[in-house]
Amino acid sequence: MKKTLTILLLTISTATFGQTEILKKYQTADSLLKADNLSEAYNILKEIEPKCDKKDTLYNYILWYYIAATSELESQNRMTEQFETSLKYGLEALELIQKGKSRFDEKFASREFWMNKNIIISYFGLNQFDKAKTHRDILYKAYKEKKLPEGIDGFFNFDFFKLNSNNVWGYEWYPELPKDRFSSSFTKVVYYVYSTNSDGTDKDQLYRFHVLMFHHDSKNAKFDYLLEKQMETNEATISGSYYQYTYKADIDYKKLKEDIKEIITKEIEPSSRRTVPKRK
Repeated sequence: MKKTLTILLLTISTATFGQTEILKKYQTADSLLKADNLSEAYNILKEIEPKCDKKDTLYNYILWYYIAATSELESQNRMTEQFETSLKYGLEALELIQKGKSRFDEKFASREFWMNKNIIISYFGLNQFDKAKTHRDILYKAYKEKKLPEGIDGFFNFDFFKLNSNNVWGYEWYPELPKDRFSSSFTKVVYYVYSTNSDGTDKDQLYRFHVLMFHHDSKNAKFDYLLEKQMETNEATISGSYYQYTYKADIDYKKLKEDIKEIITKEIEPSSRRTVPKRK
């Protein structure tokens, strides 16, 4: 009995000591985060998260900050086009968010969809379009089930790159092509081109490219979408179509991205031009 009690006390003391060490490391990580030393804080939180007792109230704090640090590192690398690194952090953050969904509120759970969106951008940056589709399908499924949070419930950002000192953002809308091709105007994808500030952030929207539904009544049509360039002035919306850049309903995203880059780099002008005055 005495021997059993001694072993029990030693076990409790060791466990308590372990948690104390974890608390100290968590406090260090917290200080590092406040000092914007993200990488070192991340390393500590990554180390102590699996070691902390999941029933200890400290665990939720560790997990929360671990997710925050990982997500911020994902964002920083994505915005500087370090897509291999942003993908690594994105996949890690997604796993952690899924782990935290049962511990935090519904608003926190919505981060899962945002991180899937970020992962899509990283895969596009790496030209791994097939892998991006897995996460794209998750967003579409949630859209149909009306589970997406505000801000990503109508469309989502799927691509980002810098070209000629400009920021280029690709956005996709969830609705599919109308059966009646003459029913309305319909845009599936828009690439926005922005000038940049000295820190690389967006300044002014220069123009945008619409993947626009082509109006036709033939089932044997060779394409479904036509690329159109649009820009805004104070007086009018100026647009023009590129008849040499066309796409089927199942858009070839690799071709689309190459087309956008080619047009911007070579400064290719549309085949047509239309000016629609703005109402005053």
